[in-house]
This record gives sequence, structure tokens and C-alpha cells, in this order.
Amino acid sequence: MLKPILLVEDDKRDLELTLMALERSQLANEVITVRDGAQALAYLNQEGEFADRGTGNPAVILLDLKLPKVDGLEVLEQVRANPSLRSVPVVMLTSSQQESDVLRSYELGVNAYVVKPVDFKQFVSAIADLGVFWAVLNEPPPGSVKTSRRYE
Repeated sequence: MLKPILLVEDDKRDLELTLMALERSQLANEVITVRDGAQALAYLNQEGEFADRGTGNPAVILLDLKLPKVDGLEVLEQVRANPSLRSVPVVMLTSSQQESDVLRSYELGVNAYVVKPVDFKQFVSAIADLGVFWAVLNEPPPGSVKTSRRYE
């Protein structure tokens, strides 16, 4: 069974574009979407509305920086502080190019920082590449369950 991709995005347009791009990349992974940082943490910690979700962590977290309730940096900080979540790859997917945001993200342990391209084709290509890399090509840390993917 393939691990899901957790997409944390509050902007409706960016959410739709990201889902479309992931679909075009033909990944078999389920994409779980949440709209704010509090929901992301609830999902990851199996709390509240996500208390009954299956066990296991996502293949990757695609995390927006500017989120309502709990911002992306706080989500990242809590993920890295939790031993059961620490090894989950986190990609900051944001429109912010501010040096302070990039620096703080890496200080907190982000695996990649991707600025959302403005151009539609570039955006779709960037998201598709991210999905394939983190869900299929990336070798997970020792002790993780690596899922196989068949190409037909």
C-alpha cells in the first residue's frame, strides 16, 4: 500500500492547481488535503476528526508557509520535535521568497523549499516533479516501510 501525500494549502486556487498537477503526474498515492496548520497537526497526530485514520505517516508533507490557525513554520517545528514524525520529508511549497522564511525553514529542518511558480505550466511541472521525487524516487530513512510501485 502506498503512503499518502499530505497537502497543506489554504488557497483554493493553489489547492486546485496542485491537485491537478499531482493527478497529471499519474501518482497512485492518495492525496490528503487539509486547509490549515491545526488540521495538519491533527492529521499527523491522529487527533480530533483524524483520530480514526489509519496508522502510518505520509510519504511527504507539501506544506504552505502562510496558513491560518497555525502557520507552516510552527507545523514544521512540531513535526521535527515529534520523534514519530521527525523523519517524514517536508517540502515547503510557498509563494514567499523572503530570505528570512527560507532560512528559518531550513533551520527548522525542512527537506526542500520550493517557491510556487507564477506561470501555470511551470507550476504544474514543478508539482508533478515534486510528487514523483518524494513519493516514488526518494529512498525513505532506515526503518521506514518502502512501498513498491509497478510501472505497466
